[in-house]
Amino acid sequence: MTGSEFPTANEVSPEWLTAQLRRAGYDSQVVDFRAEQIGTGQIGKCLRYTFEYAEGSSGPKTLIGKFPSDDPVSRATGVALQNFLKEVSFYRELQPRLGIRTPRCYCAEIDGEGPDFVVLMEDLAPAVQGDQLAGCTPAVAAAAVNELVGLHAPSWCDEELHDLKWLRDPDAGARDALRDMYAAQLPGFLDRYAHGLGKDEAAIIARVAEAPGAPLFADFPQTFSLVHVDYRLDNLMIAHTADAYQVTVVDWQSITLGPPLNDVAYFLGAGLLPEVRALEEGRIVRGYHERLVAAGVDDFDWDECWHAYRRGVFAGFGVTVIASMLVQRTERGDQMFTAMAQRHARHALDLGGDEFLV
Repeated sequence: MTGSEFPTANEVSPEWLTAQLRRAGYDSQVVDFRAEQIGTGQIGKCLRYTFEYAEGSSGPKTLIGKFPSDDPVSRATGVALQNFLKEVSFYRELQPRLGIRTPRCYCAEIDGEGPDFVVLMEDLAPAVQGDQLAGCTPAVAAAAVNELVGLHAPSWCDEELHDLKWLRDPDAGARDALRDMYAAQLPGFLDRYAHGLGKDEAAIIARVAEAPGAPLFADFPQTFSLVHVDYRLDNLMIAHTADAYQVTVVDWQSITLGPPLNDVAYFLGAGLLPEVRALEEGRIVRGYHERLVAAGVDDFDWDECWHAYRRGVFAGFGVTVIASMLVQRTERGDQMFTAMAQRHARHALDLGGDEFLV
């Protein structure tokens, strides 16, 4: 065992699983289980557990367990960026107060700030994970953006959230540290990925590092909410009902306070192919705004919303440049980061984002 009161991925036992299910209200006794790794997480590792129960007891057929990556670099990154602490704390402290659709959590434990942690949660199958490389249809994109209202509206300009010290470091030095980290990782990022980018795309990614007004390193905004930060297709489970798409959001390891439209711009910039996004984004963002107003946000007009969305196009630059260089390198990861860099850069160029870099 780790020295904590919870197991590592290799130490999970029928007895521990039984205890978690009983805490959740099930009359369960797990006598055996099968574990299989799922997903392609860069920081965390997810396993699907399929249960065999004692005669006369019952419970869910499967659950998902999330643990730190086996890769030492990814584990160190998860601690340094507080990814593990944020994920566990989200399920413990924030999930119950929000309207965004998330998996039911059965257990969320961490040893200090990690790397040892575990989250045991609902298996959302037959919903399927989105595919960041393939992108999505406008209908899926609209469903995903509309779901964000359940995260943003309940936390809109809620000053009490500043009391959650794990959520955001208010020190201005953290902003400077982010700029320094971006600048430090930029040469390696361009050396690795620039061959997949247009010259203007690589240029605007590089320009962000030195731009005085870059939104990525801006002061804390007057209008804020909880933001997922990494709101993209790989972190969504998507179910198609008879007449609609239902989106459930996972991977809360980057959650913070910040500009709400960053989540919207990040998703649409990376999730839709550029030619589709250019045609659909205005309609989708307006639909988000209408739902935000219907949810009680009455001090944020359409012009403010669209301006914030345009500034938000840079949200993906930080995740792409920094995370790509700090996690375990994989073939799919390289493909994903190349696609994200190209789409986010094209998004900024299409919406005249360079005006925010002066």
